[in-house]
Amino acid sequence: MELFEEALAYLQTENVIVEPAASDLLEEVFADDNFLESPLRTDSFSLPDARNASEDMLEKRLVVLRGILNSEQLYLNELETLLMPMKALKATAGTSQPVLSCQDIQTVFYQVPELQVLHRDFYQGLKARLEGVVEQDDDLGNEQGAYQLSVGDLFQKFVSQLATYRGFIDNYESAVDIVRRCTQTDPRFRTLAESMKSGKGTDNSQSEYTFEALLYRPLDRVTKTTLVLHDLLSHTPPDHHDSALLQEALRISSSFLSGLNETSQCKRAVTLSKGMRRQLMHDGFVVCMSEHGPSLRHLFLYTDLLLSVKLKGGTLGRQSQYRYSWHMPLFGLQVRWAGEEEQTPELQQRISCMKAKMYQLRQALTQQTGCQKRAHSLHSRFVDRIQKKLQECEIWLLTHSPSLTLKLHSTSGKSHTLLMSSLHELEQWREAINKLIGENTDTVPPDLLTLTNSCVKLRMTQQPHLESLQPGNAARSLCGTLSVVVHSCSGLQQPARMWVSVEVDGYEFFNNRAQTHSSLNTLNPQWNQEISFQVDGAKILRVVCVTPTENGKEDRVMGRDTVKLDPAITKRWTKLNLPVGHLELTLSIMYSPHPLDPPSSTLSQQLPVFSVPIGVVAQQEGVLVPQVVRSCAEEVERRGLGEEGIYRTSGSAKDIQLLKHAFDTNLREALKSVRSAEVNVVSGTLKLYFRDLPEPLVPADLYHRLKKALDLPDLNSKQSTLRNILDSCPDANRNTLLYLFHHLRRVAERVDANKMSIMNLATVFGPSLLRPPVSRVDISEEVVVQVQVVFFYLQCNDLPTPLTSLPVDTENEQETIM
Repeated sequence: MELFEEALAYLQTENVIVEPAASDLLEEVFADDNFLESPLRTDSFSLPDARNASEDMLEKRLVVLRGILNSEQLYLNELETLLMPMKALKATAGTSQPVLSCQDIQTVFYQVPELQVLHRDFYQGLKARLEGVVEQDDDLGNEQGAYQLSVGDLFQKFVSQLATYRGFIDNYESAVDIVRRCTQTDPRFRTLAESMKSGKGTDNSQSEYTFEALLYRPLDRVTKTTLVLHDLLSHTPPDHHDSALLQEALRISSSFLSGLNETSQCKRAVTLSKGMRRQLMHDGFVVCMSEHGPSLRHLFLYTDLLLSVKLKGGTLGRQSQYRYSWHMPLFGLQVRWAGEEEQTPELQQRISCMKAKMYQLRQALTQQTGCQKRAHSLHSRFVDRIQKKLQECEIWLLTHSPSLTLKLHSTSGKSHTLLMSSLHELEQWREAINKLIGENTDTVPPDLLTLTNSCVKLRMTQQPHLESLQPGNAARSLCGTLSVVVHSCSGLQQPARMWVSVEVDGYEFFNNRAQTHSSLNTLNPQWNQEISFQVDGAKILRVVCVTPTENGKEDRVMGRDTVKLDPAITKRWTKLNLPVGHLELTLSIMYSPHPLDPPSSTLSQQLPVFSVPIGVVAQQEGVLVPQVVRSCAEEVERRGLGEEGIYRTSGSAKDIQLLKHAFDTNLREALKSVRSAEVNVVSGTLKLYFRDLPEPLVPADLYHRLKKALDLPDLNSKQSTLRNILDSCPDANRNTLLYLFHHLRRVAERVDANKMSIMNLATVFGPSLLRPPVSRVDISEEVVVQVQVVFFYLQCNDLPTPLTSLPVDTENEQETIM
């Protein structure tokens, strides 16, 4: 429930009327669907016994303390590096050509030795206490030894001397000015100031700093004091003898830093080495994954770092504040789109239930807002109550439904995973981050406290995007069915495979994102694939063009664009040409307004595709050539054209069955598996699909007509008859046959490498594509007919081009989106 309280706090701080949730409200929205039990937390189903919980907390407390000790050691090394040139600078101060005057040296290093003594004493005391834990563990047992570890007095003594930092902070501006002035005017000092190395770290590595960066370290360090104490206190049992001491230390530290923020003169951003100042470039709400599950966070992208924060619960009349979560420097940062995270069936079921609940609340809100004249005061409170419930549902979905993964890895080894529901939004973040990474060469540490506190004033995004908070103007948004046909793309400089992601905004009662199948490797990809969305409140259509990489690890975004939706595009198709990067994407859209049917609250199961009539599969996918046929054939053309014996050599039977199961249960997962499976497994899966059809791809009632056509002595009559028989097949059968024949002809073009001639391919596929009626004929005669029919079609040079999707009757006019 902490997640909901944090999210609702956002709404309250932005002057959105949201009352504290009553118990009956939470029961009504969540309890009937078991939403108070999160499947992302294993401990939500059974509470651990008190002893195990205590052991876990004490163990994590030791980890935190050891992390503090390592951090202190690193900081002491940095202070030692900062003080290292002081003796040499003092020696030159009495010469005829001093690098710095005695007064400048005193200013630059003011209070730094005192800070070193303060932290050395704290480090030595903490190290001795932690080393003593090992001995106690042997004598008393691990849990008792950890419980008896006391460090509260050390922290209390340390924070009572934080006033040492006051002199350093007040002097900081003067010290930095001297460093910058001497760096510009004295080559000797410039050489020193731009390359100072600190060693003796925990990993015996050396880090390179600038003089100014080292001067900034104490500023950065003191602002972390409360964060460290917060972390330690959260892992200290309430009945532990350190608890009261740490709380008092936290109070002293918070009081000191609070006064520091009010009076400090060091409020300007640190100037980086190129004169660039830290500026906010982009911000927004994303979902961050952690060991505790997903959390909604406000992400800020500055010129040199990423900062993740969450809103602190404030009181009425006080300015909202952010609480630091994590940060990552942009220098050396690696950003990777890691595809889509698979959601558990339990989470999918909860999402379905929440969407159904949202739909009911949306319908109730629409109905009540049309009755404003009745019992105005009471009615207004009732509407506010519905609105509040709807906002809670949206926040839950906003937190738990995103599945597109963006992974961040820093040079220090830290990593974070972000989840988003929009590929267009993900690419915005990735593009913005990568652009700044390319321009960034600085590692100046941030003032985390000042930076976090400044987020409230700097933020460009005030709150999470909730449809229930948007101005209600039904006349300018869409409610009904939005159909999109993705036709083709032009402008590629070299052949590539490509797929297109299509997204709409509005309430997420149904899926708001879909994608086309992958095209063939070509300069002019074509899909002619129709995608339909059930929308409510839709105003924007987003498209993203993507090409899969050869290694299959990370797809490449070629371009993206948005289209403002106009409710006037009704009942007739409108064709659009969209500039998507350096490409041009052609698509058609049509809108049919109508009331929406309620979404199902149960998890919809994907219908199987194997052993199902091809017409049924084509209808449920809304295509003319099933996805399993296209994806397997395309993968064979991508990797298998040079494979000797392709379609003749069988892959692993077990792996073929696994891929078949994936196509029957999870198409999205199957498409990923196809790209990584052994190519003979892919070709074997395609053959198995045709072999398992309950009715052969060439209808059985055409068998005898085909047999008679083969016996015609006149070649022209034979060709005409066989073509007419092919044209008489049902649409899905005919277009799938044509698609397969064109594919097999491309395989046969590489016969020198794969040893698969047209006759070899006809021999492999004939028995799967064509079978006689139930009454059996002579088996040898049957095989001859099967092979000869397929052989004839594969020899035809004028086979029609197949349609993979249903044709669309678009308007003649074309609208070009600039």
